[in-house]
Amino acid sequence: MLNLDLLITNVTNPAFLFFILGVLAVRLKSDLEIPANSSKFISLYLLLSIGFKGGQELSHETFRPEILGFILFGIAISVIIPVYTFFILKQRLSVYNAAAIAAAYGSVSAVTFVTAVSYLELQKMNFHGYMVAIMALMEAPAIIAGLALMSYFVGKDKKRIRHGEVLHHSFTNGSVLLILGSLLIGYLADARQAEGIKPFTNDIFKGFLAIFLLDMGITSGRKLKSFISAGWFPIVFAAVMPLLNGIVFTLISSLFTADVSDRFMFGVLAASASYIAVPAAMKLTNPEADPGLYIPMALAITFPLNITIGMPVYFYLAS
Repeated sequence: MLNLDLLITNVTNPAFLFFILGVLAVRLKSDLEIPANSSKFISLYLLLSIGFKGGQELSHETFRPEILGFILFGIAISVIIPVYTFFILKQRLSVYNAAAIAAAYGSVSAVTFVTAVSYLELQKMNFHGYMVAIMALMEAPAIIAGLALMSYFVGKDKKRIRHGEVLHHSFTNGSVLLILGSLLIGYLADARQAEGIKPFTNDIFKGFLAIFLLDMGITSGRKLKSFISAGWFPIVFAAVMPLLNGIVFTLISSLFTADVSDRFMFGVLAASASYIAVPAAMKLTNPEADPGLYIPMALAITFPLNITIGMPVYFYLAS
C-alpha cells in the first residue's frame, strides 16, 4: 500500500499551499497579484538555480556509457508521448489545439522537477546531476514533434511550418537556453567557486519557489472559468493521461536502471507538462491554438495532481 504520510507531506508542502492560495485569491476576487516583471525574474531565477545546481551535480559524476542511454531514453519519452497523445486529442479538439497540448505533455515542467527533487530530499535520497541535462534536452523534441504533426495534418492549403526556425526557437527559447547555459556554467565551476554563490542558488530557492507558485495559482484561477467551459474532455485528459504516462515510464525505466531516484525522476518527467517553454514556442509557431486551454490543463490540473497523488505513486513503483 502507498504510504499516506507521503501524500500528506506533499499536500501540506508550503509551495503547493501557496499555489492553492493564489487560486483562492482569484475566486475571492482579491486584488492580490505578483508584478509581471517580478514574476519573470523569479521564473528566470528558478531556471538558473536548477541548471547551476544540476551542473554541479553533473561535475561530480563519473561519466559512464549508460548515462548516454539515459539521455536517449529521456529524449525518446519526449517524442513518443506527443505522438500518441496527439491522435487521442485530435478526436475531440482541433489540430492546432491537439498539437499544442501534445507538445506540452511531451515536454517537461521545471517546477514539477524541482518539487520532485525536494520530494527525494524528504526521503533522504539524492538525485543525479545528469537528470537536469535530460530535463533540459526534453523540451525541444516535444515542441518539434507537436508542430511536425500539426504541419502534416493542416493540409497543403495551409501555411507550412519552417522546421529550421522551429528547431532554432526550441533551443534559443529563453527558458531552454538559460537552463542549458546554467548547466554548463555549473559544470565548469569548481566547488570553491560554487560555494561563493550558494546563498543565492540554494538558500533562498524554496522561498522564491513559493512566490512563483503563488503567481501560478493566480494565473490558473483567472483562466479556470473559460477552461471549464470547454467541457469534460480536457479535464479528464489532464487528470488521467499524466498519471498513465508517469506509471508506464517509471516501470519501463526499470529496464535501463535499478536506481530508485532515477526511475522516480523518469516517471515525473514523463508525467509533467510544460507551461513555460511550450506556451512561448506555441505563441510564435502555432498562434491558432488556445492558450486558455493548454495552460490551465498543465498548470491547474496536471501540476497539482502530480504533486499530491502522482509523486507518491511513482516513488512507490520506483521503489
